[in-house]
Amino acid sequence: MTGPVVVVGDTLLDRDVEGVVNRLCPDSPVPVLDETAHVDRPGGAGLAAVFAAAQGAEVVLVTALADDAGGARLGVLLAAAGVQVYPLRLTGATPEKIRLRAGGRVLLRHDRGGGAGEPGQPAEAVLRAIDRASVVLVSDYGRGVARQPALRAALAATRAPVVWDPHPRGPAAVPGVHLATPNEAEARNLVEAPTGGTRLATATQGAQRLRHRWRAGAVAVTLGADGALLSHAGSTPLMVPAPVAAEGDTCGAGDRFAATASLALARGALVSEAVQEAVAEASAYVADGGVATALPPSVRRAPQAVHAAAAGDRVGVAAAATVVAQVRAAGGTVVATGGCFDLLHAGHLATLQAARQLGDCLVVCLNSDASVSGLKGPDRPVIRQDDRSRLLAALSCVDAVMIFDESTPAAVLSWLRPDIWVKGGDYATGGGDDDALPEAEMLRRWGGHTVVVPYLDGHSTTEMIAAARATGRADDIGRKGTERSGVPA
Repeated sequence: MTGPVVVVGDTLLDRDVEGVVNRLCPDSPVPVLDETAHVDRPGGAGLAAVFAAAQGAEVVLVTALADDAGGARLGVLLAAAGVQVYPLRLTGATPEKIRLRAGGRVLLRHDRGGGAGEPGQPAEAVLRAIDRASVVLVSDYGRGVARQPALRAALAATRAPVVWDPHPRGPAAVPGVHLATPNEAEARNLVEAPTGGTRLATATQGAQRLRHRWRAGAVAVTLGADGALLSHAGSTPLMVPAPVAAEGDTCGAGDRFAATASLALARGALVSEAVQEAVAEASAYVADGGVATALPPSVRRAPQAVHAAAAGDRVGVAAAATVVAQVRAAGGTVVATGGCFDLLHAGHLATLQAARQLGDCLVVCLNSDASVSGLKGPDRPVIRQDDRSRLLAALSCVDAVMIFDESTPAAVLSWLRPDIWVKGGDYATGGGDDDALPEAEMLRRWGGHTVVVPYLDGHSTTEMIAAARATGRADDIGRKGTERSGVPA
């Protein structure tokens, strides 16, 4: 592959709630599910991107994320999977699909998030990513990303093979895609096929109509446990049977099929070879237990967004989401900065005040206690996260604080999408290229900018702690901080 695998489409937040049922509800004859565990994961285009990244590919996901807790959770999950998110702004709420399961079976699916929101304009970095892709997979879930005009123009112009996984509520594929991958229900719906014909005849007719309508190189109609029917050059379709008869949870099997076919095309495979590989992989996926076993461990173990309830209503995902949504609705500028802020001092304050002057709100991305310990060592932080967040939130120049558990703020930034990311002048002189800042490339994904602001000399947390320890005061500071937080010293 000479470029990344680019996945374009709608991402949902999926949750599987596992439990046991051993009684009926007393006020209604319905089963009561006692929850024993739950797993969050990216759904839709996000799941296809996770599958591609798990195969070792460099994966770029172009999707829309909302300013809410669901969007923040998706940012964490996608970062844990190694997916590079190029986010578009999404009006409305993150769509969520919650499956209630017991004994390996789905009892009920609960959808929330409302109707489709309007995705924002892509930044130049998004269009460049599509242009340099080795393959592009459009994973359309009918919520608007595949309709975005600038994206469609870029998809029509790219020289990379394009795989289009359609949705009945979505738009037509751009002309000239290499491969479209509807399932049989989608194909029947898209061409309004008459009822009464055999399954094979209906699939063949649907594939041929879609291929001509979309001027596609090929259309593969997936047929579940029976494999897939491929309509390409010539009038005779290629029937690719499944190598094993697999029964089980088929959730995500279509995403697995499309991701596998895309990776094969990126390696230079023929369309027929790509479809055969995709059928085999999707069949094995279902036989092995589906998404419950295929999800990478890094995603299953991704931490929840950290909340600090004791620090008031200006701390946490909800607080940040509210502030950012209000500023964006008014056409304002969102500014963010980040760090450990252990032993808040005048140098920190100077940086925060300078950052706030650059826009209409300032969100501080604060390393959690676990994150600080991983970066600074087991004897840090001196001040626990509840107190650090409380102190920051009390400053007039800070509008919201969001605590993150990872070593870098990448997941938080992909969700916040600040217009400006600020670093203090102790990090860089400001005289060179902003590529010296590790966040600079990420900010370009949505058209943001990184800046350095002057730093107040003579103030260093590390040096202050070292000086305090030399006089025996650092342990007292840490003890008092944990006592105030309700944590035993």
